[in-house]
Amino acid sequence: MPEVLVLVDHLDGVVRRSTLELLTIARRLGEPSAVYASPDPLPDETVRLLGEHGARAVYVVQDETVEQFSVAPLAEALEQLVRSTTPTVVLIGSTPEGKEVAARLAVRTDSGLLTDAVGVDVVDGAAVTTHSAFGGGYEVRARVTRGTPVITVKPNTVEPVAEPAHPEVRPVTTTFSDAARSARVVARQPRERSARPELTEASVVVSGGRGTGGDFAPVEALADALGAAVGASKAAVDSGWAPHSFQVGQTGKTVSPQLYVAAGISGAIQHRAGMQTSRAIVAVNRDPDAPIFELADLGVVGDLHTVLPAVTEEIRRRER
Repeated sequence: MPEVLVLVDHLDGVVRRSTLELLTIARRLGEPSAVYASPDPLPDETVRLLGEHGARAVYVVQDETVEQFSVAPLAEALEQLVRSTTPTVVLIGSTPEGKEVAARLAVRTDSGLLTDAVGVDVVDGAAVTTHSAFGGGYEVRARVTRGTPVITVKPNTVEPVAEPAHPEVRPVTTTFSDAARSARVVARQPRERSARPELTEASVVVSGGRGTGGDFAPVEALADALGAAVGASKAAVDSGWAPHSFQVGQTGKTVSPQLYVAAGISGAIQHRAGMQTSRAIVAVNRDPDAPIFELADLGVVGDLHTVLPAVTEEIRRRER
């Protein structure tokens, strides 16, 4: 079977859920192989997890350069791997870093690039992607016609499905150009730890907008009861009620959870562009004509400061 390369997104060896989703997708396209890049040795637990989700091989790029410098060295390492293994597809997560790596890789290998896919299937032996465009008004299907397809896929596109394999660990020796070493990372600021899941990977997201009036307590309480991430609209962020890292939308983060709760959010196109691919959408708004109701699977016309606490209390009551 043709080989499919999947770039592993991890933090200190802990593999993100999005990588397991990519391995699940890769099995539709061919034989999945994971690419793990880090200055540190590959943990046995990581090999086991990647193998559980179908990786037949794990290519290991163990080099401090991939961490000391910006994304260019990683793109060069992938380029060398693509040329030596000739995969049928390269899959990368649709994170800001992932999309930059993908773009650089596509240029260096003279290949086509497709970003922010919400679906990947095989049609007539080729990978065909599905994209949500123009605020969810259109669904676009595309395919690469030149070189090795490089595809970035949004998180929560599929449910990770295990298919155990016994991967072979293959160390990779790479060389890096002087140009790749031109942008050095001089400092890192660890993000404050939170018990809530990462916004772009959460299966449930509760977001607040202008309707909160700056009081995000009901939004956060419901999120904690559901084990969800907290999001915010651009209006709420611009008003200083939530940090930019919470912003969902065209100029913020794109999410695709199983459940998205929009509280006090009108549903402007800017916001819809960041959450329209959610599996189920629940909207709470006092305005019955709010555009968000056009997108919602369930709409509640009411004050979020009344509705959300009632829902939170009911969830907690059932957990007792």
